[in-house]
Amino acid sequence: MLKSLFIRNVALIERAELEFSEGLNVLTGETGAGKSVILDCIDFVLGAKADRGMIRYGETECLVKAEFTSDSDEISALLSEYDIEAEDTILIARKLTSDGKSSLKVNGNTVTVAMLRRLTSLLVDVHGQSEHFFLLKESNQRKLLDALGGDKIDAPKTAVRELVNRRKELLSEKEKLGGDEAERARRLDILSYQIGELERADLSEEEEATLLTQRDKLRNAEKIVGGLSAAMDSLLSDGGVIDGLNGAVRALHSVEKFDATYAALAERLESVTAEAEDLGSEIEHEAGSLDVDEQEAERIEERLDLIKSLKKKYGGSIPAALAYLDAAREEKSLLESSAERCEALEKELGKVDASLFDACIKLKKARGEVAAALSERVVEELRDLNISSAAFRIEIGSFTPEDVPRANSEGLGEVRFLFSANAGEPLKELGKIISGGEMSRFMLAIKAQMSAVGEIGTYIFDEIDAGIGGKTARVVGEKFCKIAQKTQIIAVSHLAQIACFADKNFYIEKGERDGRTLTQIVALGEEEKRTEIARLIGGDVGEIALSHADELLRSARAYKNFLS
Repeated sequence: MLKSLFIRNVALIERAELEFSEGLNVLTGETGAGKSVILDCIDFVLGAKADRGMIRYGETECLVKAEFTSDSDEISALLSEYDIEAEDTILIARKLTSDGKSSLKVNGNTVTVAMLRRLTSLLVDVHGQSEHFFLLKESNQRKLLDALGGDKIDAPKTAVRELVNRRKELLSEKEKLGGDEAERARRLDILSYQIGELERADLSEEEEATLLTQRDKLRNAEKIVGGLSAAMDSLLSDGGVIDGLNGAVRALHSVEKFDATYAALAERLESVTAEAEDLGSEIEHEAGSLDVDEQEAERIEERLDLIKSLKKKYGGSIPAALAYLDAAREEKSLLESSAERCEALEKELGKVDASLFDACIKLKKARGEVAAALSERVVEELRDLNISSAAFRIEIGSFTPEDVPRANSEGLGEVRFLFSANAGEPLKELGKIISGGEMSRFMLAIKAQMSAVGEIGTYIFDEIDAGIGGKTARVVGEKFCKIAQKTQIIAVSHLAQIACFADKNFYIEKGERDGRTLTQIVALGEEEKRTEIARLIGGDVGEIALSHADELLRSARAYKNFLS
């Protein structure tokens, strides 16, 4: 419900704070005082199109804040989707500057207009010149009808949901088995080709590493030969390393008789010399055996290109390609042995489709029975509300067995509310006639039937009393009172018969201060409420009007006591 509303610099309102009752809130005041501005502010904070003309003259920005309370799981889930912490209190703030810039925040988090509208459509249902019509959406019309149907609709709807889920399971399993026979054959051809391609390639990480080394060696053969030749010359040429080592050995042998240590050194040096000679021979062999085979180089390049291509096709690496090969073999084996299972699935799917169609028919029938009863009650409500020629019908679309594949947990057949306020006029969808007091009274008739459902926390009515008075006005007040037992109502009215039922009354008046016109909103106490009702009755607050006001208030209290 809407707990409070803060307004700053909107139209003639400099600053206003309204604390609303959980029940029926009625806004009254002289024509032109600014009652519609309050609803415009609510509309603005709910996400309606921003208009810089609403900013108070001489100011650079306006601000509206609305505080809601809600324990709805659906709203909590939506806030979580927006990454906003779900709390019992929801604070929406919207600011508009004179240069057209707008900021929107929910619990301190910036949101878009689309996000805001999606949220507020779950909080408030406005009836008047507004974009927030809960019942304009056909999905909400179906939702309302089902909620009013209770167990009568829940049972067939549960059967539909279970069959839809079973159908999804069968289709999922069938898809894993390759779909129909033709699709399965196509998939087998693809798998056979892929498996053959990978098996012929006989991929291994070790081979790839070896080939890369060989290619690198062949590409740098000239450099390698140069290095080997230089090393060989250093070791084996005249005056090279080995000649030097031999000279050192001879020198040590010449003095070994003087100390055994010199003999040991000579022996070690002989070992080094032998190792150097062996290395020289090996380097000489490597240099002589290095041969660039152009055909081998071409084979290596082609093999590496193939490996690269297969890696790209099957996962990006050799392990991924080998894993794909294992999976393809497993899938091929499954498909080759799946014909019998697919046939069984087809038969079961046919039975489920037939059962689902029957279940949708039963659900449509149940909805039709609830719709017929609801239509009659709504028309009766409308007659009470002085729309004697009103017609209302709930249309449920037809469907055939061919439509079963598009069935969901809601069944088949669109639910549409059709309404006409005048005799001789055709029934039309709500979205094509949503305006004026007659439409508001139609919505009131609907709400009178759905007050126990509690889908929306706050109803706002504008123009509800257009063209009515007397007994009809009294009926509207009673219906407001009844709905407000479970759902908050905020209504603009000019009628004492409605204002007397309010749990909280607000008076909107226009005045002047420092040479400027201001709109002020005052929450009325009991005596002030009595005076305002008397004003609504007769304009001048005299004894007769006050006496009549007392009678209306006593009657309203009696009706409230009756309801409780």
